Amino acid sequence: DGELVVWDSLAICEHLAECFPAAGLWPAESGARAVARSVVAEMHSGFMALRSHMPMNLRASRPGAGRGPGVDDDIARVIAIWEACRRDFGAGGEMLFGSFGIADAFFAPVVSRFLTYGVAPSGAAGAYMAALWAEPAVREWAEAARAETWRVARYET
Repeated sequence: DGELVVWDSLAICEHLAECFPAAGLWPAESGARAVARSVVAEMHSGFMALRSHMPMNLRASRPGAGRGPGVDDDIARVIAIWEACRRDFGAGGEMLFGSFGIADAFFAPVVSRFLTYGVAPSGAAGAYMAALWAEPAVREWAEAARAETWRVARYET
């Protein structure tokens, strides 16, 4: 942003929310905003088993793979977050807090992993996953990632 360099994903999102408050990147209601920040922080710093055993690769299809130690617990926690946010805050649309925001952006890579590894939650979590994957900004991001020509060999096997 001009001379300013911000390199951390959460800091980038906070900066964007401050620069463009009308975009509604965080929920307007303070309680919903606090929960949104909590789930984003948890996503930002957690789910290490999921990240380690189910690396993100939009070009891959590995149903049933990646179920290393702790992954099922991480999956259950992600699904619980999605279900709770949709139930408690999602009445205004299909996203976690109604309309697309920072929380959804943070969970888009998880949706990618779930699709790659065949994790198919049912109910509200499954509906959220489908809605997020259909979001135009997420589709554009996924298509751009698939078009990348460079590869990280250890994630391609």
